[in-house]
Amino acid sequence: MSLTGRELCRLLCCPPCPGHIAAKLAFIPPDPTYSVMPDETGNKYILHLTERAEWQYSEREQQRLEVFLVRTSRGNRVSCMYVKCNSETPASKYTILFSHGNAVDLGQMSSFYVGLSARLGVNIFSYDYSGYGASGGSPTEKNIYADIEAAFQALRQKYAVSPEHIILYGQSIGTVPTIDLARKFECAAVVLHSPLLSGLRVAFPDTKRTWFFDVFPSIEKIPKVTSPVLVIHGTEDEVIDFSHGLAIYEQCPRAVEPLWVEGAGHNDIELYSQYVDRLRQFIHVELPN
Repeated sequence: MSLTGRELCRLLCCPPCPGHIAAKLAFIPPDPTYSVMPDETGNKYILHLTERAEWQYSEREQQRLEVFLVRTSRGNRVSCMYVKCNSETPASKYTILFSHGNAVDLGQMSSFYVGLSARLGVNIFSYDYSGYGASGGSPTEKNIYADIEAAFQALRQKYAVSPEHIILYGQSIGTVPTIDLARKFECAAVVLHSPLLSGLRVAFPDTKRTWFFDVFPSIEKIPKVTSPVLVIHGTEDEVIDFSHGLAIYEQCPRAVEPLWVEGAGHNDIELYSQYVDRLRQFIHVELPN
């Protein structure tokens, strides 16, 4: 979709509220697929998955998932999930802080996290955005920045994981809070899976600059990220055009060899064998071990 003269005039004369852009372009919380309840002691939380979570493993593996709630700087309580690396696999010293994509919650992602943890030999820590799953509040741009920072601090304090052992991983809309956090804290590495340049650039592909009313301006923040960055994008992405990933990659000060998945769309990159192969290479060979 091109930005016509009339549309440009309307945007400049009567710019939309950033929150409205964010809501229209990004936030589609699904019906919750899980709940987080305190146990009998009140000191620990128990995860209850619904059938919509499509859990693929045994009850024993589900019990390995630790869940709890943290309060953000904006007053919302958000759900967190910790997946410990399978004891049968040599545990990596790295933990992935995973910011998932849109229209899913921790319940739907839990099986994927367990499988990815086992295949990569790392721990995975994730959280739900405000208004998603069992997290309170509503999804806004400011809230998701507060959400990831609360999760990051919880990972450091509860599990004593230092930044040099944390890999920030963002997928789709999850790349927005990931990049925002990565510009503030240098970590072991950053993985950007199908990143977007900014909200307006998704809605209006011909947009060449960042307007004051734009949301998710990742293209303005990525040059400030000092950690090694791996960019992953499908060449046939129908939601966030491949050009976004390419431009993000070109602006990364410490970009490593990217993974361009030929023929992949927005939601199927994980099905390609090179996806896990590239992540393994990056984590276990290219990063210090």
